[in-house]
Amino acid sequence: MAVYSGIPIEKRLERLRYENPWWLNASIEQSYKIMRKRLYFEIFYPFVEDTSVKRAIVLMGPRRVGKTVLMFHAIDRLIEKAYDPKKICFIGIDNPIYINLGLEDMLDLALTAVKKEHLNGFYVFFDEIQYLKDWERQLKSLVDRYPNTKFIVSGSAAAALKMQSGESGAGRFTNFMLPPLTFHEYIHLKGLDNLVQNGKVIYNSTEIPFFNSHDINELNKEFFQYLNYGGYPEVVFSEKIQSDMGRYVKSDIVDKVLLRDLPSLYGIRDIQELNRFFSYLAYNTGREFSFEKICKESAVQKDTIKKYLEYLEAAFLIKVIHKVDENAKGFKRVTAFKVYLTNPSLRTAMFSPVQPIDNDAGNMVETAIFSQWMHREQLDLKYASWKMGRSEGEVDIVLIDHKFFKPKWCVEVKWSNRYIEKVSELSSLTFFCTQNQLKAALVTTISEWGNRTHNDVNLSFVPAALYAYNIGDITLKQKSEWLNF
Repeated sequence: MAVYSGIPIEKRLERLRYENPWWLNASIEQSYKIMRKRLYFEIFYPFVEDTSVKRAIVLMGPRRVGKTVLMFHAIDRLIEKAYDPKKICFIGIDNPIYINLGLEDMLDLALTAVKKEHLNGFYVFFDEIQYLKDWERQLKSLVDRYPNTKFIVSGSAAAALKMQSGESGAGRFTNFMLPPLTFHEYIHLKGLDNLVQNGKVIYNSTEIPFFNSHDINELNKEFFQYLNYGGYPEVVFSEKIQSDMGRYVKSDIVDKVLLRDLPSLYGIRDIQELNRFFSYLAYNTGREFSFEKICKESAVQKDTIKKYLEYLEAAFLIKVIHKVDENAKGFKRVTAFKVYLTNPSLRTAMFSPVQPIDNDAGNMVETAIFSQWMHREQLDLKYASWKMGRSEGEVDIVLIDHKFFKPKWCVEVKWSNRYIEKVSELSSLTFFCTQNQLKAALVTTISEWGNRTHNDVNLSFVPAALYAYNIGDITLKQKSEWLNF
């Protein structure tokens, strides 16, 4: 065991016992126990319990999305399933009492605290792993040295975790990304499942399962609550935090990533420039950019812009969406692209809440819908944009099937009911469909349902809030099916 200079061993043992109350009473803290579980929990937990694969689980994600709570819920489930509570260990590495200790030193302390001689059969949870220098090498060593011990680690600096676990943990780590809340999860956490019920929608002349609502106005009210405050579980239930998003969310989530995590990881010197650049992107979420336009409007050099976009995307703050033309073909040279916040409530935290009648409500709705799709990391979503002589057009979301080199489907995101009666104004959408042999497309509305045909293309109209809800539901079901495959 290492020499613990400065802080007495007993004080560290006291901290460990405090962090692991189940060693004494076989239960996690009541405050965690009564919290509703994120729907992602049932996907995450089997990775925790499975000891057949000798890998550590690296739980990654942005700040404040509920990673620590997810770990405590996993511990609670282990205890419920009669695992020995004294063989379940949680260590919050960000606590300064563990300074100068390596992972193995902490495990030695844990064994001393529970009076065990070895780690066989232990479940070890390390929280905020990125605060430990060289964590990936140490964790890999533990996985190799203790094959009968399950290690689960979490960290908020998604960029650092992705980079380091990918480089040093090959074959030893399984990454699990926990994104911000989907609208589906938001409704679940608030106990508002009564607002939706099973239904169907006609798409391409075929009835498919699709949740609908008996009170779309009330659901839309919650949808905008979600846009403004719904990305983080803690914010959903706190009016105090909602009243001062800048203080509680921006300072704790955005600022720590921009002012600390990214600069320390990538050696960024001009932190204020990065901060201004992200603010510029956040305010204009959903807008089409070009490097030339960003250079002019943000006063940041092109090469620096490319790096900042890469860093911010790695930190799971933004998603860059690339363009295809009217034939769904990509461009050899990137001239234009769109940038979306991964969580629309980040914009509220930085500026002000958006209302359904605001001019920028449409961009926020589009951002929210894209953020639901971002939970499906394997999908290659694009947007279409073209200019042909005097004509030009755009389609908001296009999914490319790379096996057949053509689009599988496309969606036009509207925050308006007008287009269901004015389908001729959707000529860009129907033109794109005709060019790419798509017989159908989906268009979102505020509250209207319906089906129309324009230029031989079947258009299905559904409320945006319900479309967002359905994406979240389908995503979790598919993740569960993949897990059980």
